[in-house]
Amino acid sequence: MSLWGALTALIGLSTKYSQVLCSRFLVGFLEATFFPGAIYLISRWYKREELGYRTAFFTAGIGISNAFGSLLASGILATMEGSLGYAAWRWLFFIEGFLTVFVGICGMFILPDFPSSPARWLTPAEHSLAEKRMEEDSRSCGPAGPKSPGGFSDLLSLTADWRAWWLGVALGCGNASTSFNAFFPTLVATMGYSPTISLLLCAPPWIMSTITAITVARHSDAKRERFWHVVFALSMLITGYALAMSTMNTAVRYISLFVMTQAQVANVVLLTWISNTFARSSSKRAIAIGFIITVSSSAHILSPYIWLSTWGPTYTKSFLVCIMLACTCISLCWVFRRHLERLNEAAEVEERKMNLPKGYRYLL
Repeated sequence: MSLWGALTALIGLSTKYSQVLCSRFLVGFLEATFFPGAIYLISRWYKREELGYRTAFFTAGIGISNAFGSLLASGILATMEGSLGYAAWRWLFFIEGFLTVFVGICGMFILPDFPSSPARWLTPAEHSLAEKRMEEDSRSCGPAGPKSPGGFSDLLSLTADWRAWWLGVALGCGNASTSFNAFFPTLVATMGYSPTISLLLCAPPWIMSTITAITVARHSDAKRERFWHVVFALSMLITGYALAMSTMNTAVRYISLFVMTQAQVANVVLLTWISNTFARSSSKRAIAIGFIITVSSSAHILSPYIWLSTWGPTYTKSFLVCIMLACTCISLCWVFRRHLERLNEAAEVEERKMNLPKGYRYLL
């Protein structure tokens, strides 16, 4: 994290396109492990029915950065032009890069690896409780099967597991359908305001989105249900797109942006569902999270071609493409839910035949 922060700051010193391109590639290379690693780390500290709420708090950082990042950018671009001889856009990279370095260094001393690893901010009793909680959660997942040597063998096993590819494509469709977030300032600018005002107007929808994400994820945990919460979020997305397509009226257009941003929780719940599904082996879960997020990240290659400037300012074609992708994500998730439902039914039948107590059930 500190390394990609330092590289981000160096982009502000770049004078050639090749320098920016190389720096941006290295930032992406270093940043790639952060998100799946953080999701896996959370899954090692919280039980299956607690993951959604905690994952929502983690991903709330995205909503907050989308909200206050725009406010920060508008302030920097409006007031720091020429400061110390640097253009305002360079100061944007300097400030965001150094803040990332600072947070990364603090994290090295604060974050523990797993419940069994040392942590200065946990007492021995708290450590013991954390370990006991995860042992109980592991037992509730039932037998994990033959012990795997881990590493490359788990990776090979996962690449042969159709569920990993299926969820990767579903998450990819979900990412592409919500790709408006990368072009949010552009969509706000279609309302006709100045660049500074447009950046300021980006904040309220994302603040509301963060509150919605935490609320919906908490409800998902409480009900021990995933699929219908994903459907709810993507339905909000489709509604927002339909509103945006219906008119160029400023008020309606801005309301549609509020509705669209509420869909960010779909990815939160889907990521939690992935962690829940591969819960039996911590090694395979780690690889599964990384593998599925890698597969789904290919959708970001598609995103720039969805939001072509020639399709603006209405972006009707972009909205239609995203609606189709959201519907595809819902369909894939429904098929996956039916698969898990059949596995749960088979487990229940076997328990009845063998007169066994109720065992592990996949969360639907």
